[in-house]
Amino acid sequence: MAAQKSDQKKVASIPATYPPGELGEIIKLGRELVEKTDTHPLSKPYVGNALSCSSCHLMAGTVPYAASFLGTAAAYPAWSPREKRVITLEDRILNCFMRSQNGIRPPKGSKVSIAISAYITWLSTGSLLKMNPLKPLGPNHVRPLKLKPEQANAPRGKGLYQSQCADCHGITGEGTEEGPPVWGEKSYNAGAGFSRNEKLAAWLKVAMPPDDANMTEQDALDIAAYVNSHSRPRFVLKDHLPKSDRMGVYEW
Repeated sequence: MAAQKSDQKKVASIPATYPPGELGEIIKLGRELVEKTDTHPLSKPYVGNALSCSSCHLMAGTVPYAASFLGTAAAYPAWSPREKRVITLEDRILNCFMRSQNGIRPPKGSKVSIAISAYITWLSTGSLLKMNPLKPLGPNHVRPLKLKPEQANAPRGKGLYQSQCADCHGITGEGTEEGPPVWGEKSYNAGAGFSRNEKLAAWLKVAMPPDDANMTEQDALDIAAYVNSHSRPRFVLKDHLPKSDRMGVYEW
């Protein structure tokens, strides 16, 4: 793990300053939207749960090993097996609103999508452009576990969740002031990447608890299986798309 973190930190670092003028202001807005996605007046209308981008991309995506945004923009445009087409960074951001945030896809070109895209691109300053022909993943993406999903033990995960996770996320997964909800109507929906045990487990392994990730692969996979054994919103694509005249906008 130490070697992995060290390698990732070489890919990109947080720029020392913002660009001048309006571009810098939009980048700052992007960070604010990432941190307050579910409460900020610009992004709140597009969010259907109690999660922000920072719920998964820790510290506004600046932690190098926990779903980091560092260097991410350099991987786009990228092929997306899920969408079965090439997507842009903006596409990827807007898809997260539909899935991880169980909301409505903001219009392309909107201040919300441009600001977040600009912020992530700023965090990729100096990164080598290397578009991804396989998956929409940046150079700092979370590496998969060696364990297979079928090796999960959800009943064991229940005990681990109650002893290690419930203080922050609630005994019934409802969330607290310390941590977001992890199942139920206020959490990510069944179309989100984290609804797959292997994706959630890989992230848990490197990100939880914050600043002191110490789970084994089996612990992470078991907790993921327990969390995802609970109900969460269904994902029906048409229910998350904006009206046809709001698919994209030209002016703010």
